[in-house]
Amino acid sequence: MERSLREKLPGGKFLNVSAVRSKTMASIKGKHGKSTERKLRMALMRAGIRGWKLHPQGIQGNPDVHFPKTKVVVFVDGCFWHGCPRCGHVPHTNSTFWHAKFSRNHERDLMNTRALKKLGMKVIRIWEHSLKNHSSTAAAIDRIRLALEANRRIDQKKKGFPLSPGSGSRVQIDSRR
Repeated sequence: MERSLREKLPGGKFLNVSAVRSKTMASIKGKHGKSTERKLRMALMRAGIRGWKLHPQGIQGNPDVHFPKTKVVVFVDGCFWHGCPRCGHVPHTNSTFWHAKFSRNHERDLMNTRALKKLGMKVIRIWEHSLKNHSSTAAAIDRIRLALEANRRIDQKKKGFPLSPGSGSRVQIDSRR
């Protein structure tokens, strides 16, 4: 835990937290969440979108999905941990700590997004609640598909390729939806 966050807690650590709550919080994974990343991966596969890497090494911010050929990265932000304005909430116990924690997470997300954009990457952030039902998941996939197509066109233009509608796609997208 960061020093600035530890200072928000009495005595620098969580006190009066039940064993059940402690076990619950400790069991939260940083990768491969069933409600988020797995749903996105399955939706990408069903949509026929190829050319992505899961949890690529060496990219700032540790994106969940990376499309190396088109320089698109996708983050799936959990509503609780990233302070979703729609459905995130601040626990009543140690609320000062949680406000600081969520604020720090938000600052780090912005910093990582800016750094990746400076490297020429297109950054897509998807809220956890956007993967809860079929229609919102389809909208998230459409955002990804549009970003891939836009970056493919930019890449072709930089290389001097014609931008005709029938030109071959560097990102394989299966049209059998």
